[in-house]
Amino acid sequence: MGKAELQDRHVLSVAQYEREQIDELFQIAEQCLPIARSERVSDVLRGRVLANLFFEPSTRTRLSFETAFRRLGGAVESTVGIQFSSMAKGETLEDTVRVISGYVDAIVLRHPERGSVARAATVSLCPVVNGGDGPGEHPTQALLDAFTIREEMGQVDGVHVAMVGDLKYGRTVHSLARMLARYRDVQLTFVSPPSLQMPRSVLDILDARGAKWRIVESLTDAAREVDVLYVTRLQAERFSDPVEAARLAGSYTVDRKILEDAGVADRIVVMHPLPRYGDLSADVDDLPGAAYFRQAHYGVPVRMALFCKIFGVTP
Repeated sequence: MGKAELQDRHVLSVAQYEREQIDELFQIAEQCLPIARSERVSDVLRGRVLANLFFEPSTRTRLSFETAFRRLGGAVESTVGIQFSSMAKGETLEDTVRVISGYVDAIVLRHPERGSVARAATVSLCPVVNGGDGPGEHPTQALLDAFTIREEMGQVDGVHVAMVGDLKYGRTVHSLARMLARYRDVQLTFVSPPSLQMPRSVLDILDARGAKWRIVESLTDAAREVDVLYVTRLQAERFSDPVEAARLAGSYTVDRKILEDAGVADRIVVMHPLPRYGDLSADVDDLPGAAYFRQAHYGVPVRMALFCKIFGVTP
């Protein structure tokens, strides 16, 4: 595989996706839905091997990638935890990827350092997929989030989305905000404590795209006006000061009463990348718009579609 061809197959950032490519990917994801639900079988990746290299703990994302690859007939090898034997011996991330990319056909990499996955891709011999790089990006989560909005609302164009919680360190909202800016007439409302607001770098990208956004502090007011409430947890592990993290914990908790007080409990779509830690109450679970478990399940067909695109196959 030539270097230019390989570069086109990496999945590193939402910046590489324009609206036409997203629509095409979602059409493939729709075709993958019955395979993801075990309603039919595919073996288009038979003989292919995926390496899941997770230098940060993960259950949902790792298993979602594994399931997606296996549903298409491929095999998966996973390594979880920062203390890989090679890294414990002082090997660089680049050297680890150089070696492992010679064993497998694709790598999914999660790493705590921003930009680490892009660095790894420059030396890899096979396609690399960003499974999350610290506080940077999580592009496949943004894709499945946009797909969820499409499935729940019928379309993404014209949708008003409020993002709530830790918007400073939450890589899912960084990527999703940038992806939603590809759609027409989308409005974004950001609800967070002042110290956890959406980074200026993301807002500048939204401005360059002509996206409509605003910052508010009242969760109830925001809920009254939006179609989708995207809740995020406090990323306590990314704080340098644990006391500050503890102080901000629970700043915004979405529960049934808030949605009822806002008059939207019967119609608003509630999303969360999971896991939830006091930011989203279980009493929301039985509302018709509680989409977060469906959202997690949509990760399999969307990631299946990505693998189909990477390898140039039809599900």
